[in-house]
Amino acid sequence: MASSGTKTSGGAEFVVIANRLPVDRVVAPDGTTTWRTSPGGLVTALEPVMRRKGGAWIGWHGAPDEKLRPFTHDGVKLVPVPLSETEVVEYYEGFSNGTLWPLYHDVIAPPAFHREWWDAYVTVNRRFAERAAKVAAEDAVVWVQDYQLQLVPRMLRELRPDVRIGFFLHIPFPPTELFQQLPWRRENLEGLLGADLVGFQLPGAAQNFIRLVRKHTGHKTHRDQVFLPDGRVVRAKAFPISIDAKGFEELARTPSVVARAAEIRESLGNPKKLVLGIDRLDYTKGLRQRIRAFGELMSSGALHLDDAVFLQVATPSRERVASYKTLRDDIDRLVGRINGDIGRIGPQPITYLHASYPREEMAAFYLAADVMVVTPLRDGMNLVAKEYIACRYDDTGTLVLSEFAGAAGELKQSYLVNPYDINGMKQAMLDAIRASPKEQARRMKALRKQVMENDIDQWANDFLGELEPETHTMRVRPV
Repeated sequence: MASSGTKTSGGAEFVVIANRLPVDRVVAPDGTTTWRTSPGGLVTALEPVMRRKGGAWIGWHGAPDEKLRPFTHDGVKLVPVPLSETEVVEYYEGFSNGTLWPLYHDVIAPPAFHREWWDAYVTVNRRFAERAAKVAAEDAVVWVQDYQLQLVPRMLRELRPDVRIGFFLHIPFPPTELFQQLPWRRENLEGLLGADLVGFQLPGAAQNFIRLVRKHTGHKTHRDQVFLPDGRVVRAKAFPISIDAKGFEELARTPSVVARAAEIRESLGNPKKLVLGIDRLDYTKGLRQRIRAFGELMSSGALHLDDAVFLQVATPSRERVASYKTLRDDIDRLVGRINGDIGRIGPQPITYLHASYPREEMAAFYLAADVMVVTPLRDGMNLVAKEYIACRYDDTGTLVLSEFAGAAGELKQSYLVNPYDINGMKQAMLDAIRASPKEQARRMKALRKQVMENDIDQWANDFLGELEPETHTMRVRPV
């Protein structure tokens, strides 16, 4: 039963808790405010079940020092959680992205361990948990999303022992020797153990979690299960996330996107081969290594400007964080130097776009490109690789993919590379650029089979089916 003092009458039977609400605010020229659904597979996957079950989504709406009342958008109840400017700095930019993000991504950048950041993280996680406790109906299913909210499951469990709680980590989970650096390691592990099911992208991450729980909490474990003193059993399993594959293919087939893809190629000089990278501007994405490898192919004569050009789209990310500002400056200088050394009047070897684009434009980029290069130094999954494949409905195109992306375990017909090996990456790029139509079709057919059969709906169904195995009413879409 729900604990006293919580609201369950008329509450939501299915609750999603994420750092951000699934909407963006749009301010019209006349000053009126509306909301539009944010792009993203998670929103697409969960929208049907949210509507059918009277669901609620709890998250921050994106503006600091502003309180909003709950509102409904496209049939889904949205519950804003306020954050102060200080909390944005310390909880989000600080502990979430200055401590956990680099620690969980193999310490590519050094994590910082500040006690005031941790205090803010605890405070904000408690606020999310308290909001969920008031919103959830009795015996509701609550699904907590990602690394910003690792303490919420336990906090919510203490407030509402009646609810069924799932947690999914969208980024990598580190090995023991890295996680142990975290001064608050036990608190984070115990926080996650408030869930009934803890989901990860890869089996190795789930195994890391079980191993750490056994070492640092003293709880008994067996395979994918943790046995708690109160009699609960927590399971840790892999659920590799995917995309709205059919939606991307349908988008890529629309005449306007096909026409836009042709325009993109024409604006780049109609190259024989267009090599494409699309990433958030983040130090984990391997942008320096990728751009350097392409530049060396050009400067060595292995590739000529008449053979191929490279288009790199870097979506702005965490603009106020110092390490991201440094990365942006580094990429700007690197691209400028390569183009200055190799370029000529007209189309440049590398076109670099630091901007965000809508889903339709992304599909046009994917359709225009002959080679997609996805070479993160570490990535939980990487959905860009899957989006590219979904858009290649004619079985053309090649994918160069980092071994350290979670997607590498599924997309085995890509050209797999170690992004730290510049010479190896150069060879993989050449192989992908020079692949025959027959070789392209052989690889792409296998890649498309994997992506189209294991889409975002299947991922959500698998997780919710595991969380609530006794009922089939939580299925995302009827099959």
